[in-house]
Amino acid sequence: MSAMDGALQRLEAALDALESAVGQSAADSRQREQLESQLQAFGQDRARLSADLERACARAEDLEATNQEVSRRLERAAETIRTVLASQER
Repeated sequence: MSAMDGALQRLEAALDALESAVGQSAADSRQREQLESQLQAFGQDRARLSADLERACARAEDLEATNQEVSRRLERAAETIRTVLASQER
């Protein structure tokens, strides 16, 4: 094998390695873009879920306040009924 043949083989091997590296870099770039897109989607989902949770918590607080008011009114009505019944028994 001549020096020229050896140099050509090394050049071909170097070009193959470069081509492989460029291909890997492009694949890495595509994967990075996909991951960035997923990360952005996760961020949007998190924001939406956070807003949904805030609304649900506010709704639960409203329902609790309404429940307490209804309970108070029912207790007042029951006391009024007991008073009326007691006055009729006398």
